[in-house]
Amino acid sequence: MSERHPPGRSPAPPPAGAAQQPDLNLLRTFLAVYRSGSFTGAAQLLGLSQPTVTTQMRSLERQTGRELFERLPRGVAPTPVADELAARVAPGLDLLAAATGPETTTGRTAEPVHLAGPAEFLCLSAMPALAPLVADGVRLRVATGLTDALLGELRAGRHDLVIATTRPRGRALSAVPLEDEEFVLVAAPAWAERLKGPLAAQGPSALHQVPLVAYAEDLPIARRYWRHVFGRRLSCPAALTVPDLRGVKSAVVAGAGFTVLPRYLCADELASGALVPLHEPDDPPINTAYLVQRPGVPDNPDVVRVRDHLLEAARGRS
Repeated sequence: MSERHPPGRSPAPPPAGAAQQPDLNLLRTFLAVYRSGSFTGAAQLLGLSQPTVTTQMRSLERQTGRELFERLPRGVAPTPVADELAARVAPGLDLLAAATGPETTTGRTAEPVHLAGPAEFLCLSAMPALAPLVADGVRLRVATGLTDALLGELRAGRHDLVIATTRPRGRALSAVPLEDEEFVLVAAPAWAERLKGPLAAQGPSALHQVPLVAYAEDLPIARRYWRHVFGRRLSCPAALTVPDLRGVKSAVVAGAGFTVLPRYLCADELASGALVPLHEPDDPPINTAYLVQRPGVPDNPDVVRVRDHLLEAARGRS
């Protein structure tokens, strides 16, 4: 029954300054832009025109009184306000979409789970752990890359899960500690024998005359080791860079020089003597890997299976 008002009188307007609640269509469009990373991508996901998406986001920004996206030459980047809004609205919108969307039909092929992370960890730890799930019918699509780029793609909806080497900032992404990795300073036996005396006499500066094999030109792992263990900056440049720690390990095993590796990656070589630790500190540097999930409730139950299986496998290795 409609509300009646006295003749000649209109309903009272809302109080001045009262916050206007965005409607669901605007929030759905916002979430699509947030996850796709562009107005064009959101338009394709929603079946709208790009100008319509742009108009809706301008309307939402007027209603909230805050800028939600920074316009880039290609796509958009969410502001901290957008990160907070996505964290608040994504779970509810995803539940609503799951409740009102088409039901999964019997016999339908399950959607793949999109997993991304460092190539070395994925290949040596994650793939063996997830093999039983694949044998049981779970479909996986795996991508490799650096953490910052992968987290950006996760926010854009391109991955379901990311194994990250740092904890993501903001509350929009759900991150749980997955596994600690210890770093070890290593070389082949011939180099270790030659360095035994100089290291004892000169300390880490003796290594400046030895070729350094590294993951990247800015030496992220080795610099961290030097700062944590020796309390000083690493000043020698890399002789060889390989953007895959497995390649770094292979080169050092073959005698190219020295490096710093995660212990899990070179445990077999250390056990066999193919690599020798050059220094064994009481407090070695540790880095924590995180398992990060895309915002919202996953509509694919296999995402939860993969997530839980990775966490269980990591607990078994600890």
